[in-house]
Amino acid sequence: MALQNSNPTTTNSWQNLKNHFLNMENNSIKELFQNDSQRATKFHIQWNDFLVDYSKNNITQETLDLLLKLTEEVNLKEAISKYFGGDAINQTENRAVLHTALRATESATVLVDGKNVMPEIYDVKQSIEKFTNEVTSGDRKGYTGKPFTDIVNIGIGGSDLGPSMVVEALQFYKNHLNVHFASNVDGDHVNEIIKKINPETTLFVIVSKTFTTQETLTNSETIRTWFLQSATQEDVAKHFVAVSTNIEKVTAFGIDSANIFPMWDWVGGRFSLWSAVGLSISLSVGFDNFNKLLKGANQMDEHFKNESFDKNIPVILALLSVWYNNFFGAESEALIPYSQYLQKLAPYLQQGIMESNGKSIGRDGKPVNYQTGTIIWGEPGTNSQHAFFQLIHQGTKLIPTDFIGYIVSLYGNQDHHNKLMSNFFAQTEALLNGKTEEQVQAEFDQQGMTKDKADYLKPFKVFTGNKPTNTILIQKLTPESLGSLLALYEHKIFVQGIIWNIFSYDQWGVELGKQLASSILEEINAKQLKKHDSSTSFLLSHFLKSK
Repeated sequence: MALQNSNPTTTNSWQNLKNHFLNMENNSIKELFQNDSQRATKFHIQWNDFLVDYSKNNITQETLDLLLKLTEEVNLKEAISKYFGGDAINQTENRAVLHTALRATESATVLVDGKNVMPEIYDVKQSIEKFTNEVTSGDRKGYTGKPFTDIVNIGIGGSDLGPSMVVEALQFYKNHLNVHFASNVDGDHVNEIIKKINPETTLFVIVSKTFTTQETLTNSETIRTWFLQSATQEDVAKHFVAVSTNIEKVTAFGIDSANIFPMWDWVGGRFSLWSAVGLSISLSVGFDNFNKLLKGANQMDEHFKNESFDKNIPVILALLSVWYNNFFGAESEALIPYSQYLQKLAPYLQQGIMESNGKSIGRDGKPVNYQTGTIIWGEPGTNSQHAFFQLIHQGTKLIPTDFIGYIVSLYGNQDHHNKLMSNFFAQTEALLNGKTEEQVQAEFDQQGMTKDKADYLKPFKVFTGNKPTNTILIQKLTPESLGSLLALYEHKIFVQGIIWNIFSYDQWGVELGKQLASSILEEINAKQLKKHDSSTSFLLSHFLKSK
């Protein structure tokens, strides 16, 4: 069944939120705390080992009640049921959206076109487990009889960003295998990887649903050509495996059909790390840890599916995002994990969020008359504090920010961790409270600064504060907690898409550039230009003349 069409701006809740916003626009979050000592108690959610504090937002209980009323008017509850139930909610491609099934329990029943897909999901999981154990134990060897030491994942987009982010995030748990990621069609990228590996001891995982993606196939051909300089075509079968649906093209490449891990069209690329696309994750940290990642995601799935919306983490975070995006006009959101392990989290979620909800056509096929997808960016703290935090603190833009931190450090260095987390807590407090003119003057007085100098410097040293933040405090970075965190943001994407009345699971905008690139490549190879706009023609001419 299709998702209902409901322009959110025509709902009673939206009109009430617009009126409510007029009272809230110039509100002081600091004053909200001064007026209610129990504010943090009221505006937080504790779930498993997650504590989500959203009290440092420009909201009151009335705001929350109106936003929750909006979820009723757009029928979010029914949409969630269709999402998990295997309905073809990706209507423009006539597909279900079932990455959640990839981490469901084996006893679950998930129907696609009347067929329970759980048995085939678990068949693939068993294949991943068997293959992982053979490689990590050294039982599966390369063409000269040596065990594998390196893995190269060849993919792009979801076939790269998800696995590379998780491998980076879980490197504390990694085994002896070194994992590399070849994604960009830039030849310098793949050649830098080739410099680091030995053909005798490297396993290549090609990830491409159709086995037609230009970047992935180009990198795969380059690597195979390099490999064949010291090995034979028969040896390809021992060193190359594929995650794909195109059996014919994969076997033509030289990959053994027994080493092809299937994918399904009801899993979008940017949500596919939970499938065989995550093979490189399993190889890096072991299947048990890969399975724990899936279990953590499944726990968040159950929370999202079953918890009332007022205590539902993905729902609350999505509603806050809508509040700032559509009423305050905030165009971007920052994501600051206080863990260097999560340095690839923001780029990963950029794809997940911006590719999903970067849409301007509603589910009714008409242009929307309101803002949709937010711009996502960020870096780990404390690095980011010494980079772009100036803009968040004193810039002219409103940038709601998620802070993600851990109570326990993995290596247990308490001195480092206390310093890290003191910054974590200090930044959200500083963004809330700012620094008043009186506080600045008091500092000047203490320094014995002259009145003229103080009067000059004072405006530059004042911080307005009133900058909204969410704090996600987690006990420890584990495969389970990472799985839950990633699933949280996946479901936030879904809720936003339902409210904005858009299709979150297609990505037609990615295709146009691909089509034009293919045409231009033919012109470059033939050195014969066709008709373009004057700028493109000028640039192509310069490129060809200067080669």
